[in-house]
Amino acid sequence: MTDLISNMHDQAGLRRSQRDAQTSDACVPNPDGHTDVVAFIELLFFAYRDFVHDPDAILEEYGFGRAHHRVLHFVYRHPAIRVSRLLTVLNITKQSLARVLKQLIEDNFVEQRAGENDKRERRLFLTPEGVALFERLVAPQRARVAEALATAGADIDHAAVQRFLHAMIAPGDRDTIQQLIDAGAPVGEPNAEAA
Repeated sequence: MTDLISNMHDQAGLRRSQRDAQTSDACVPNPDGHTDVVAFIELLFFAYRDFVHDPDAILEEYGFGRAHHRVLHFVYRHPAIRVSRLLTVLNITKQSLARVLKQLIEDNFVEQRAGENDKRERRLFLTPEGVALFERLVAPQRARVAEALATAGADIDHAAVQRFLHAMIAPGDRDTIQQLIDAGAPVGEPNAEAA
């Protein structure tokens, strides 16, 4: 069985090398001067597939899915986020969030507290266990992004990459999302609320 898995990894590595060689050709301008957008779309599919692969394996250990990951991410980055705000950020139904939150709270990864000024508000915080799980989930993604940027070359324009990703967001949401990103707690620094 180990040989079979090892052989599959070897074949996947060979396919990846071949694909990498073809990628540079696939994303060059066509004779009419336009970039092959479909090739970019395919790259986005594959990049996302591999970007979530490692965290998915970690989440599976807990019986969690990607919705749990997203909740952990935004509660980490925005301690004391209101449940109503998290619903807007994630763009999911109350029922979907309630199910995920219930599990994260019961398993002691998230803590829910009443608001200081309005006791009806429900504010969310990661517990120390939640912070540890978030750090496990973000570590392989951080490494993957850092490696991709390094592979792209020292001359890569990080601002251009950020503008591209920003432009992929629906126009009406861009400013709000940028404000959310700018306001987030730095990843890798102690989360004061969870300590």
